Amino acid sequence: MAKKILVVDDKKELRTLLKQYLSQEGFEVVAAGNGQEALFVARQEKPDLIILDLMMPEMGGYEFMRLFSREANTPTIILTAKTEENDKVLGLELGRMII
Repeated sequence: MAKKILVVDDKKELRTLLKQYLSQEGFEVVAAGNGQEALFVARQEKPDLIILDLMMPEMGGYEFMRLFSREANTPTIILTAKTEENDKVLGLELGRMII
């Protein structure tokens, strides 16, 4: 069975691109456009890994991580344009990898 990856980003083009690349490598990919949608998809799909943007409408990445980490310990890679040290520290405190 293929490992499942949840891609969460408000930019549809990026979600599509990541889905194409990851699918070509044999992963099953599900996607969400914001944190609220990601919470629903993650609960339903139970991904093995989450690739997460931080700055999104409705519910941002940090809020998603706070809520979902209470339910599951899914590894998460954060993709973000944020470069401030405190953003990195907060991500690491939430137990996630930041790229």
